Amino acid sequence: MSILVSTKTRLLVQGITGRDGSFHTSEMMKYGTNVVGGVTPGKGGQSFGGPEDQMVPIFDTMEAAVKETDANTSVVYVPPAFASGAMEEAIDSGVDLVVSITEGVPVLEMSRIHAFARDRKVRILGPNCPGVISPGKAKVGIIPDQIVTQGPVGVISRSGTLTYEAVVNLTREGVGQTTCVGIGGDPLIGTSFIDCLELFKEDEETRVIVMIGEIGGTDEQEAAQWVSQHLEKPVVGFIAGQTAPPGRQMGHAGAIISGSSGTADEKKRCFEENGIRVAARPIDIVDLVRESLNQ
Repeated sequence: MSILVSTKTRLLVQGITGRDGSFHTSEMMKYGTNVVGGVTPGKGGQSFGGPEDQMVPIFDTMEAAVKETDANTSVVYVPPAFASGAMEEAIDSGVDLVVSITEGVPVLEMSRIHAFARDRKVRILGPNCPGVISPGKAKVGIIPDQIVTQGPVGVISRSGTLTYEAVVNLTREGVGQTTCVGIGGDPLIGTSFIDCLELFKEDEETRVIVMIGEIGGTDEQEAAQWVSQHLEKPVVGFIAGQTAPPGRQMGHAGAIISGSSGTADEKKRCFEENGIRVAARPIDIVDLVRESLNQ
């Protein structure tokens, strides 16, 4: 099993003819993701040529694309000025999941998009995220597929590059993954740590969960408390930003520290108090995961 994406994913790419959209569409198709079409206003009726002469249709609107292809997932590779409109169109089209790779979407616009998504019961992943990959099944976004392998570990991270580092270390040591999710580092994101933990809790193949947080905000503390109250599966944690100088803004837009609540020390302490084993370095995640699998 897996979460969010699987062999049943039918994907539309918004911004399929742009530089990033076209490159990553080809990569997703090479991996075996069922890309059923793309959307670029003004280019409806054309086709996108993928690897091995695979061709998918391009539509002017998400409404027309979903009606024609029966898609259930969308990924957004649209510039920030147009990304919220693209997400709104995707939500309105009837897909179940919208993955927003775009960085720099205004917070005010995202507050409106999240409210709209809740009303329509559509899940948003991101924005400013690397997406999601279920090894051997489907890839939606920009996570490098050569670093993953199938196995029993679920991975959730606010940081894209730390997702890659943790996953490649696990893979090199022969520890595979069920699904790897980058939830994004913006202040307003559509899918939280707790949302992913709930999904992994119900996934029979996921035996251990890796949760990678960073300084700023209180999402990690809230997730740790949820773990202690609702989850029996072992969780291994890591907090990025442990050496960040006090008072300096670093990393994602969501990495804003208020008092002591968003510091690395506070998050690590909260993890440990709620039964989450904390890795001192990203490489240490592997040993803690192995120990958890052997329990």
